[in-house]
Amino acid sequence: MQQTSQNAFSRRRSSLQRKIPRWGADGILFTDICNIRYLSGFTGSEGLLITGRDETRLLVDGRYTAQARTEVCGIPVCEFADKLEGIEQAAAKMGLQKIGFDPLHMNVSDYDRLIRRLKNVKLIPLGEEARMLRARKDAAEIFLMKKAAEIAAKAVRGLACALRPGWTEREAALYLETLARQGGADQVAFETIVASGENGAFPHARPTNRKIRRGDFVVVDFGVRCQGYCSDETCTFAIGELTRGQKNAYRAVKRAHDEAIAAIGAGAAAAQIDALARRTLGKKYSRYFVHGTGHGVGLEVHEAPRLAPTSGDVLQSGMALTVEPGLYYPGLWGLRIEDTVVVKKNGCEMITSMSKDLITIE
Repeated sequence: MQQTSQNAFSRRRSSLQRKIPRWGADGILFTDICNIRYLSGFTGSEGLLITGRDETRLLVDGRYTAQARTEVCGIPVCEFADKLEGIEQAAAKMGLQKIGFDPLHMNVSDYDRLIRRLKNVKLIPLGEEARMLRARKDAAEIFLMKKAAEIAAKAVRGLACALRPGWTEREAALYLETLARQGGADQVAFETIVASGENGAFPHARPTNRKIRRGDFVVVDFGVRCQGYCSDETCTFAIGELTRGQKNAYRAVKRAHDEAIAAIGAGAAAAQIDALARRTLGKKYSRYFVHGTGHGVGLEVHEAPRLAPTSGDVLQSGMALTVEPGLYYPGLWGLRIEDTVVVKKNGCEMITSMSKDLITIE
């Protein structure tokens, strides 16, 4: 299986270092473990990364020192006993006086303690710079996301073949996750959603002991991780014969899904893609579409960019994102279909592979 090379991590750090002066800083402190992994290859659950204009240091506590020195090349690994003291010492050794940080990944308590500790250092909150750091994916990242999507899709197909009325949502979710593990998934990318009947009206439903019945929509939102990278795909199955209203609603969502994907390409405004999906649904359905049309995917299942009414993002080549229109009728049923795509200069490439034509399970 293809893995991210140390050269790729070095290229990412070099690209970041070239941007640091534009942000009015001479160094950046990363506390978010996904950004740390993206820039260094370290896969532990806790650590710090400080990048200056020509030097980077990874800071970990004693639990991770050996692991970090095995996984990371080209930058020093520094062990700390106290996190704030470690930051203070690294900043002093690197001669940093203006340090940028991501305010979305630092709480108020840590910020207050840090500014008291770093008396001669100015902390600069970063905005879009930090949020968009991982938005454009390289070939190695896309490869791993496709592999994750392939494993997940095989498991969903297996579930579709086995699922029958009378199964509970929890039984279906366990069956699906077991197939994915057997197929090579490192872990699930997020809490599996299997939502039938009235439970489908909750966009983030959790599997329950409700038994799946004929006439149900069953929403299956599932993803796995492959070397850290996520897949994200949603299928809605029909259990037996549906009503005319359900069939028409599914066709409307499928049209919105298809139109939105057809409009994706480098330079497209994310908010306009979202607006197109809502226009395609029309007045009859759009009021039952209660979330954004999509989101970025990568080391996290939700990251930049966002396809939403208030999004200011403009799509760029290499961005990986979902398209997932849905309808939710409280107390009755819900449905959603979702694919993940990679933005190209003209159009996009599918990462996920399940057909979004309605699958009926008898």
